[in-house]
Amino acid sequence: MDNSPFILNVLGLQISFKTGVNLERARQAAQLLEERYAEQQNRPSGGQGKESVMKTILAFRLADELLQTKNELEALRNGLASTLEKIKKSL
Repeated sequence: MDNSPFILNVLGLQISFKTGVNLERARQAAQLLEERYAEQQNRPSGGQGKESVMKTILAFRLADELLQTKNELEALRNGLASTLEKIKKSL
């Protein structure tokens, strides 16, 4: 994990992050947000005022949390499968 501050471009907006952010996960979340946004391009949207910026940041954070939750779920599944395999071998 890179502990230096950085700026990431998300939907054309520059979002700065404090130290301690997982850079790779942040980039994955930005990519997910860009993909989801591309799916909704045909919907009318407003300008990039404060409200738009806040919505983008909120959406980015939700995308980041979704990716983190998916990774945690996968780790739990792998751990459970490993434990189950150990139990089967011990019987």
